[in-house]
Amino acid sequence: MALGPQFRRPTLLAATLALLATFSISPARADRCEDTAKELKNQIDGIKISVNTGNMIYLTHPAAKELSLGCRGRNYSVELYAKADRKPKPQFFDLIASAGAIIFTIPKPDALTGTSRCIKRMGLLRGDKVSMRFRRLNMECTRTKTEASIVVTRGKDE
Repeated sequence: MALGPQFRRPTLLAATLALLATFSISPARADRCEDTAKELKNQIDGIKISVNTGNMIYLTHPAAKELSLGCRGRNYSVELYAKADRKPKPQFFDLIASAGAIIFTIPKPDALTGTSRCIKRMGLLRGDKVSMRFRRLNMECTRTKTEASIVVTRGKDE
């Protein structure tokens, strides 16, 4: 019976130290979406973070009319939205490919291929709204008389 209290103290002490270590080692971190936006700003020339609203971060870049990064929707974990003129310039495709490579961790040539295919498929035969899947990314391209836009997402289960 005398051995019981001797073994409880080291166990209690070890558990307390482990609990203290887990809280003291992990620093306070910003949201993962904000980290991604800062990474985009640091790695792509011309991107500026303009407004942060909860789960949507609005960005600006000279090649795009609108650019935003959405975080944690019901069916997706991260969303990239971009809008340009009806006939986007090569700088727009390069911007989306660079951002897609950083956000979704895929090679930049694959992101460039997917975005250019999606936007170039819109036309007389396929219409003004095209949905496609490329390299585990869901892409939806739409256009109006003056603008074209693309939404790139990856599902939560992938």
